[in-house]
Amino acid sequence: GAAAADWGYPQPGQPRSDINSVFLDPEFDAWVARFERHGREVYDRRHDIVAATGVKTGMVVADIGAGTGLFTRLFSTRVGASGTVYAVDISPKLVDYMKNRIKDEGLDNVEAILSREDSTELPADSVDFVFICDTYHHFEYPMTTLQSIHEALKPGGELVIIDFKRVPGFSSSWVMSHVRAGEQRVTAEIQSAGFELVQRLDFMQTQYFLRFRKQ
Repeated sequence: GAAAADWGYPQPGQPRSDINSVFLDPEFDAWVARFERHGREVYDRRHDIVAATGVKTGMVVADIGAGTGLFTRLFSTRVGASGTVYAVDISPKLVDYMKNRIKDEGLDNVEAILSREDSTELPADSVDFVFICDTYHHFEYPMTTLQSIHEALKPGGELVIIDFKRVPGFSSSWVMSHVRAGEQRVTAEIQSAGFELVQRLDFMQTQYFLRFRKQ
């Protein structure tokens, strides 16, 4: 809450109103081509990423910023019939797309949920594991959204964040202009929302992998 002002980020004033506008009326084929393509590091390493999460049979997983469902479908296979995956997204069109994909692909253990700018809209104490890939930098109200994630996680539940390394001289100009905060600041924000950092993996070139546990 209070610390958000120190990060120079509107909370809860005016967000950067343009950052998510591109997702509100997406061309689905274009988004699938963009998100699910060789050369996108998280796509190329998707199986390594899912293995690293440690998600197991029977777990309840929330994929926040699920987009076209790349990771949702992989988690669906891992949790099996006794588990559940919530595909959470802020875009009504992407949520509708996911609902159709769930039906077409027979993903009986997946439920698509429309989130708000400041809330995941997940029930309290409902999930074991939250996954956020290339989405944290899109949170318009990071602290209130993190609060809703904290509430949605069961005691001892875990949160994995994958996002872009933001390092001057290393990161692309797109990352430097598009990604709000680097790893250090992201870590500080999540810790201040009641999480402890329990693991950091560095197996990707352009992205980091951070695991947090609800305190």
